Amino acid sequence: MLSLIVSFVHNAEVIPTSKRSRHIATSPRSKKAKMVESNVKANINQPLSMDMDPPFHEIYKTLLDSTIEESRTKTGIVEECELPLIDLGRLSLDESDEKHKCEEEIARASQEWGFFQVVNHGISSEILEKIRREQVKLFKQPFYKKSKEDKFLNFSSGTYRWGTPTATCLSQLSWSEAFHIPMTDISASNGFTNLSSTMEQFATRVASLAQKLAEILAEKLGRKSTFFQENCVPSSCYLRLNRYPPCPIPAEVFGLMPHTDSDFLTILHQDQVGGLQLVKDGKWFAVKPNPEALIINIGDLFQVINLSKNLKFIYES
Repeated sequence: MLSLIVSFVHNAEVIPTSKRSRHIATSPRSKKAKMVESNVKANINQPLSMDMDPPFHEIYKTLLDSTIEESRTKTGIVEECELPLIDLGRLSLDESDEKHKCEEEIARASQEWGFFQVVNHGISSEILEKIRREQVKLFKQPFYKKSKEDKFLNFSSGTYRWGTPTATCLSQLSWSEAFHIPMTDISASNGFTNLSSTMEQFATRVASLAQKLAEILAEKLGRKSTFFQENCVPSSCYLRLNRYPPCPIPAEVFGLMPHTDSDFLTILHQDQVGGLQLVKDGKWFAVKPNPEALIINIGDLFQVINLSKNLKFIYES
């Protein structure tokens, strides 16, 4: 299964899996919520309307009231890091040695980090900016419309998600909203013509990148290059749009709880606001945004295929 994720405080992604050291990705708590708020102000050219935000304060009032006073003095500092950066332009070079080195770097970064960045990936800055603009417009819609996505955008019921319905404490709560869209639904979203066409352009190009990376990783695992193409059907692929609203107690709440991705490969575009964090060798790091790069994350299905490597990567937002 492949995932394409666009996340705004405003971001986008596709994921692979493995497991030597543990890697967790997340949006920093105190840092992220503050960054999310400033990003919204910078990228939306009109005042925020309260009816666009999910009713976090009402639904989770008891959890918030019990924590808000004691959290006001807390701060969190996470060291910033730069992920391995790989130039995919070398894959098209005639020099076989340079192409081979690039493939080796991809395999090594997947095993040692579980996360890496790629440039010259084939997705233009124009397309990334278009999907960012359309995502901002989508999330500015009133909550009551977003929560009726089957009527609002012709998406399947359950596509729109927010918060954590099962949360019994703040550490279990994700302070975010998202559209988790099956690739097979994208062409059917006729409620917003520009959104539909932009998502289709973005998803087509990123899926092509995911397939290229999957072929390389399959060969490094001793499989035929078409292994994932034959096993990852469109119905198992998703585009996820994320937004992280401002939070009153950012030191206590995650944008997304620490987690591993259950699919094979995630490709993420992180905007200039940043917010992605991961754990390497037991220590949290904030991933420094790179406007030219896409972030690749190795997911759980890769672990199933690569059991002998015993790799796994965990992250949160």
